[in-house]
Amino acid sequence: MDADRRRDVALFRYSLVRDLAAMRPRERGRAIRELAAREHLTPWGERVRVSRVTLERWLRRWREGGFEALVPVAREGMPRTPAGVLELAVALKREAPERTAVQIARIIRAREGAGPGERTIQRHFVRLGLNRRPSSAPVALGRFEASAANELWVGDAMHGPKIATRTAILFCFLDDHSRLATGYRFGFSEDVVRLEAALRAGLRARGRPTAIYVDNGSPFVSGQLLRCLAVLGCRLIHSRPGRPQGRGKVERFFRTVQGEFMVELRARGGAKDLEELNRLFVAWVEHVYHRRTHSETGQAPIKRFLANGAPALPSEELIREAFLWSEQRRASKQATVTLHGNRYELDPALERRRVELIFDPFDLERVEVRFQGRPMGQARPLVISRQVHPRARHEPSEAGEPTSTGIDYLGLIEARRREQLEARIDYRALHHDDDEHQHNDHDIEQQEDRR
Repeated sequence: MDADRRRDVALFRYSLVRDLAAMRPRERGRAIRELAAREHLTPWGERVRVSRVTLERWLRRWREGGFEALVPVAREGMPRTPAGVLELAVALKREAPERTAVQIARIIRAREGAGPGERTIQRHFVRLGLNRRPSSAPVALGRFEASAANELWVGDAMHGPKIATRTAILFCFLDDHSRLATGYRFGFSEDVVRLEAALRAGLRARGRPTAIYVDNGSPFVSGQLLRCLAVLGCRLIHSRPGRPQGRGKVERFFRTVQGEFMVELRARGGAKDLEELNRLFVAWVEHVYHRRTHSETGQAPIKRFLANGAPALPSEELIREAFLWSEQRRASKQATVTLHGNRYELDPALERRRVELIFDPFDLERVEVRFQGRPMGQARPLVISRQVHPRARHEPSEAGEPTSTGIDYLGLIEARRREQLEARIDYRALHHDDDEHQHNDHDIEQQEDRR
């Protein structure tokens, strides 16, 4: 084990015990039991369990000797597996990357009569970076239709109306099974920030999809979107360049938007700003498009989407974690890093290590540090020259000069939606009506008695 690997082992141990020393005995005992009960990802990609005894031993070592006491002692020895056998295993893997360590071990034993175990081959592949599965080509969906709601969302962007001098761009995700517009939002920029705004709205209102199918535009290939979907547990599928098959449903939805919503928007003189545009679009989608029968499915999108009940919504904590951004940095020998002009101080144990910085793109003062997937506390700001990530621009508020002629169809839809949202049952009026009915019934009975 070389020096870097031994230091990685020490950092793994330190990440588990770093917070235990400051706890009270009862809290520490509970925390140790919780750590021992779950699996942990090692620096070399394996999932292991660490016993309570081992955790307590690491904690004692750290208290007595600090971080260096957690570094494994270097041991000298000769590898038991011949180098030629390991080279043969590597050659077999590179010849057919789909081969597993188990299969390669069998091939070596069939040829040589004996060979190393599969775990030995796996560890060797991890050291060489050969343990990753080859990426598979995306599958063209053609006339495919998802069998259930939230099985697949199809996402795309459309250039919309002009507001003042700028073109509004619609990001939209459509449920492939029901044709329901799950998440949508107009913005002025075709970037990952506006894309995430539409996706976040969909997650909060319609639940979490199993997979998302998009094209290869720059917002859809962003590393931030990839991290977001990984946290949510959603699979990201890209269409092949120049072959948009499978996105026909969202393209058809955009034609409906152009032929109905955009026509009425122009008839009312446009929208004065993005807020009004999004408000009118929400009213049209939720109270017109979602509630009428779709020509292909024979059902209203909202009815088909809710056929098996309302979907479970992800927690706000999960959504917040998903939409945090991440960037990799290597700490200096003083355990400091820079992020877009800002300078932060990390835990001293992370000097010269490659770390992951997790942050809200609109608040660069609070940055969480993670090492190989494990939290390592908050970075301490030293120099803050930028509060917001360069790519996280707020939408400007630009007003046009709308005019109104004829019937304001979208305004009527919005008013109807507002009335439905604000409608309340007046129980006192109902009680008063019941009293009047009872009084009238009593008068009728008296008249019958007199007769």
